[in-house]
Amino acid sequence: MVWVAVFTLVTTTGLWWVLRGNTAATSSPPDAAAAAPAAHQHEGQPAASDYVDILSVPAGRQAPQAGPNASTGSYRHDCGRNENGFYNPDNFIVVPGKQSGAHHMHDYLGNQSVDWRTTDESLAAATETSCRLGDLSSYFWPVLRDITQTGTDAAQVGGGKDGNHGRILPLAEARMEFLGNAQAKVVPMPLFLRLFTGNAKAITSKLKDARSQWGCAGFKDRYTEKYPLCPDGAVQRVIEYPSCWNGKDTRSNDVRSHTAFPDKDGRCPDGTRAVPKLVITLTYAAIPPGRSFALDAFPGEGRSPHTDHAGFANVMPEDLMALIVDCINDGRAC
Repeated sequence: MVWVAVFTLVTTTGLWWVLRGNTAATSSPPDAAAAAPAAHQHEGQPAASDYVDILSVPAGRQAPQAGPNASTGSYRHDCGRNENGFYNPDNFIVVPGKQSGAHHMHDYLGNQSVDWRTTDESLAAATETSCRLGDLSSYFWPVLRDITQTGTDAAQVGGGKDGNHGRILPLAEARMEFLGNAQAKVVPMPLFLRLFTGNAKAITSKLKDARSQWGCAGFKDRYTEKYPLCPDGAVQRVIEYPSCWNGKDTRSNDVRSHTAFPDKDGRCPDGTRAVPKLVITLTYAAIPPGRSFALDAFPGEGRSPHTDHAGFANVMPEDLMALIVDCINDGRAC
């Protein structure tokens, strides 16, 4: 039976005020609980310098100025927030055919058949999805954990030897949007296009391809590459996928070279064309105060916030992709 999560998303600011009302009486300021000794009871945990008080992060992220051919619309998609707890330590995009190849746990939305054996054919043949409108696409990223507690799934990830201790934090909201390009109209994503953003081995590769974006609900335009310490424990991750495609390949051996990110002015590099830009904002509610949370990561990466990454495989019905493109190119908010 197809499992489809249907729920009403709230605005980022609205969510923050709800959380503030529920937690303000018990939450401590970030600096007051920064020591959080229980959060560092295992080796390989983040350093204190991996966290930053959101109040010290300046606002100022600006979007590129729209040109005359800009595609200014948007499409809001609903794929739930993994209410059924679909996780596994596989990554069919980066290490296909290798069981537990990620060495850390991934959080999935969309297609419910995904594991290390996943292929284009198996994605298309799936019958269960958490997305609306028959979207069988797969959306995934590493889980975030409360590292002051003990998780129940450690044995599933490297027999518990990979250092990813802690209780998986559930998503309070997954805001999924498809956006346009500041300089051009967008073309449809091809079926089975695979996108990958960030670098799971950012520390050992000296931050190459790192694209972490963290913030707090209610703090608009304040983003940081570090874990944010939020007054009300409402931590956010912003995942932005590449949105320039080479026009022919749906994948590449390095999982990146068939796509690219726009330049600073929003223009796609020569030889590529703009496709809908997928941006997902993940919100986690009421995280314990202080340095109490961290991503799952490869051994040796110190569970750094810079290692955030995400994958996507497009298995949308053709008419849904056409609707997204039309909304964006027509300047409508759908």
